[in-house]
Amino acid sequence: MTAERIAELEAQHDELVFASFDHADAWRLGNIITAAAIAAGHGVAIDIRRPGFTLFRATLAGTTPDQETWIGAKARTVFRMECSSALVAERFSDAGIDAAGMGWLRFPAFALTGGSVPVRVAGTGVVAAVTAAGLSSDDDHALVVAGMRDLLEAG
Repeated sequence: MTAERIAELEAQHDELVFASFDHADAWRLGNIITAAAIAAGHGVAIDIRRPGFTLFRATLAGTTPDQETWIGAKARTVFRMECSSALVAERFSDAGIDAAGMGWLRFPAFALTGGSVPVRVAGTGVVAAVTAAGLSSDDDHALVVAGMRDLLEAG
């Protein structure tokens, strides 16, 4: 299962590349994800940030201050590894490496769980991280990916 999951996550990594991404795009993307979460009745926090700067934030009913910790940890994982936090977690799991246990990528500074996806701009690289926290690892990741796909399709 892990090899299949890694291949799926790597395909998403290659697919989710923007021609450009600015503050207005962050606002649009955040609202797309928030609307989907509300429609599904999810208690989730949504965050879009550049390092040191929040571009979008929404916290829906059912979230707690704990989601703040998870958002920061997941986003820092994306910025350090330049791929989704889910892909990082799966790659370490597949290799049998306990990065947190080794003192590397240890929580709460980092999180080896799904829910944060890089915003990659063609010819530039990672410019932001889109993060959801409050659902399962897979559901947080899927919520973000669906929103990013919707924004890419909308142009």
